Amino acid sequence: MDQERKSLRRGALLLVVAIVPVIGVVGLMVWALAQTGGNPGAPGINNVFGEVEVEPAPAPPLSLRLLTGEALTLADLEGKVVMVDFWSSWCPPCIEEAPVLAATYPLYADRGVEFIGVAIWDDDSEVSRYVERFSVTYPNAIDAQGKVAINYGVRGIPEKYFIDRDGTLVKKFVGPVTTEQLRAIIDEMLSE
Repeated sequence: MDQERKSLRRGALLLVVAIVPVIGVVGLMVWALAQTGGNPGAPGINNVFGEVEVEPAPAPPLSLRLLTGEALTLADLEGKVVMVDFWSSWCPPCIEEAPVLAATYPLYADRGVEFIGVAIWDDDSEVSRYVERFSVTYPNAIDAQGKVAINYGVRGIPEKYFIDRDGTLVKKFVGPVTTEQLRAIIDEMLSE
């Protein structure tokens, strides 16, 4: 009888030892999904907006396959002022900002300025619909694996990185930018 009780206690103890970690992992997964709005592994949506001070340094490499099928590298844009925008079609601040970027780009496209949109952790068809919906004419690509976003240190979306004519990353802007803010940044970079 004692042997049987010891076996039952040992079995109950093993069951508890096995269940507690499983409950912990499930709880952690539920918390993580709640934090990312159901997009596991997705970046957060920025809720603190404005220019972020950066130490000027060579911009990280950029190699993308555009929605048009063409390849684009940062080296292709040498001599231009470049704004790289990380966004997603499901991001409310990105949606708010899209008309600003789409309307501002044509004002600078023939002045040695290039915008590049990089959709991260998004669906191909949703990205295409977004670009069409907002009449985006500047080059866009999908960073399906998030490699470019990781290289740039993206922490949330939207985020914009500004690269001068020499290929130096000089400014970063977190959150949606207004027309006035965007034009002021670009005008300042063009005057240097």
